[in-house]
Amino acid sequence: MHESYMTIALRQAEEAMAADEVPVGAVVVHADRVIAAAHNQRELLRDPTAHAEMIAITQAAESRGDWRLDDCTLYVTLEPCVMCAGAILQARIPLVVYGAADPKAGALQTLFQLLNDPRLNHRAQVIPGVLAGPCGEILTRFFAAQRRLGKK
Repeated sequence: MHESYMTIALRQAEEAMAADEVPVGAVVVHADRVIAAAHNQRELLRDPTAHAEMIAITQAAESRGDWRLDDCTLYVTLEPCVMCAGAILQARIPLVVYGAADPKAGALQTLFQLLNDPRLNHRAQVIPGVLAGPCGEILTRFFAAQRRLGKK
């Protein structure tokens, strides 16, 4: 089941890549139904907070009519950063499933373990590595193309 939802998140990442955004996609699932799907939109919106997870969390809260997403699961193609991990905790999401680890900014397991920090009021279960190969490959392709084009 995790792979099917991650496949949907990967489709979102492909949409991001087509829009010249860093290809990260996210979906929020409630009661076996996708209630939010998003991809990075930092370039389009000129907004440093427009990560796929942040947009999906906002959409899910709107869909549920509640900021508490304590019965939802977040699927994201790349391990969330510190900002997104904070939003996950604030939304009370109990389960996060991600694809590729992020060695430069990963805040769930790689650099930090924010969702399991005992000093915080809330915690979330983390399932890493679901479709890690395809999730990492799309990022590799994107950044290789960016380097070939001389972009930042």
